[in-house]
Amino acid sequence: MTKLQNKVRIQGDDLRARIHFCADTGQIWLHEHRMLLVHAEAQASLRKEIIDTLGMPRARGLLLRMGYASGVRDAELVRTRMPELSDADAFMTGPQLHSLEGIVGVSPIRVEVDRAAGEFYGEFRWINSWEGQSHKRQFGTHSEPVCWTQIGYACGYASAFMGRSILFKEVECVGMGDESCRIVGKPIEEWEDADEHMRFFTPESIADQLIDLQTQVLQLRSTIGEKEKLPADMIGKSPGFRTALDLLKQAAGGQITVLLLGETGVGKELFARALHEMSSRRDRPLVAINCAAIPHDLVESELFGVEKGAYTGALVSRPGRFERADGGTLFLDEIGDLPMTAQSKLLRVLQEGEVERLGDDKIRKINVRLVAATNAGLQQLVKEGRFRADLYYRLNAFQINIPALRERKEDISPMAKHFLEKYTAINGKKLLGFTDKAKKALVGYSWPGNIRELQNTVERGVILAPNGGRIEVEHLFLACADDDTREVGLDADGKLDIGGSDTGRALCDAVCNGAMTLDQVEAMLLEAAMDKARGNLSSAARMLGLTRPQLAYRLKRLHEDGGVRSDATAAQPSSDGA
Repeated sequence: MTKLQNKVRIQGDDLRARIHFCADTGQIWLHEHRMLLVHAEAQASLRKEIIDTLGMPRARGLLLRMGYASGVRDAELVRTRMPELSDADAFMTGPQLHSLEGIVGVSPIRVEVDRAAGEFYGEFRWINSWEGQSHKRQFGTHSEPVCWTQIGYACGYASAFMGRSILFKEVECVGMGDESCRIVGKPIEEWEDADEHMRFFTPESIADQLIDLQTQVLQLRSTIGEKEKLPADMIGKSPGFRTALDLLKQAAGGQITVLLLGETGVGKELFARALHEMSSRRDRPLVAINCAAIPHDLVESELFGVEKGAYTGALVSRPGRFERADGGTLFLDEIGDLPMTAQSKLLRVLQEGEVERLGDDKIRKINVRLVAATNAGLQQLVKEGRFRADLYYRLNAFQINIPALRERKEDISPMAKHFLEKYTAINGKKLLGFTDKAKKALVGYSWPGNIRELQNTVERGVILAPNGGRIEVEHLFLACADDDTREVGLDADGKLDIGGSDTGRALCDAVCNGAMTLDQVEAMLLEAAMDKARGNLSSAARMLGLTRPQLAYRLKRLHEDGGVRSDATAAQPSSDGA
């Protein structure tokens, strides 16, 4: 610890001794100044409302001026301590007050103060900036520094302390994606671009700008109707999500085949539905089918249709998914699981635009746009001889990679809020939202099941949380251990410690040491879920973050390998994937 930092710590202890709480009068005093203890979330909501109401530039000026006034008031407190301390030590009272007030942790880097000579230079590191973190959470990563109230405070405090105008600038900011914030302060005349910053400290009348704002609102309203309407669950501002969405919009205007790539649960079907709704085929049907959920001997009849008597059990003629999607869009999910025979026929349909039902020699022309999706590496399947190369090149005409949720950290909070609103309405509950720890846990978790896991987690939280209360960490994250449930804890950094329990570590060690295989672990999870769901396939699928057809497919596969008891696999997936 440096000599300056040690002095700061000692002076901080002195300041804390000057804080007094009076329960009888409902007042908090810092020396002779009355203080307020407010909820950070409420303050963040007020800040957001100011920005939403006034816009970023006007809100920046207002918040700067608020912080400036607060800094000037704190400088008054320092005057009572001036005889005891040097200029530099006395000046550090302001940063200490900023920390005590819970705004930000302040770490001095370089402080040079000479009030008599009018010389000043200050450089500080801000840690855990409340304003920067709340802005990033609510508006995403910003292109400019956003700790406006805090920088206003620094300017007001330094100017009042020095008796001359001091301008601080934020050169690093968590709101821009930096790890922490860093500010530099000098006399105003030493900044070349001082005028650009000082204009925000001048109050402006909003009334004379209402007409301009009204015009802008009218223009915005006129363009709202032109924008594509996306599914409600498609939420995000992260760069990866916006890139994928922009590609989707570009593909929507044509008829090109689209291949959606991404892990399980990232929202590939949502993207397919959005593509259909943005295309000229929106008035025609969108037909979706999960290739992994259909038994291999039924794939061809499901896709291409069947004529009566084509095989035992074909009692009536029925069209396949291609015919049902005629004029519209066909979405083939998990296309990497198609058997080779179906791949050959699919390639012919794509090339010729016609289908032939099983057991029939009649050719039927179809006009279908194909959207395919997979979480498997099709190129690797081609190398292994499990997927036709010519079909791969046909499908890969326009590829869109959908990022995993762990790569979209800034999208987690708005998505969780959306699912909270959705499931409180479904369950008829009124909740106040998430606790601060729950919010931190949501953002800190890696989400291997992606959006589907987040959705199921929030739904569970809504069900477990008391009506009228808030969703807590233990309502969200539960881990199965035999027939009991155990809380998934947080480590020292606030990230989920999934392997923190003895049971979890033992299981990890068993797999890493070769005592168990991943297939055996999967079999244990499937059986445990079926036990808890009392044999209800849909309920067990929800516990595991899977769809019913996906769970049925895994049960069937493991049963064939002898991995799961037979009664757990009695349920077979329906032909419509419900």
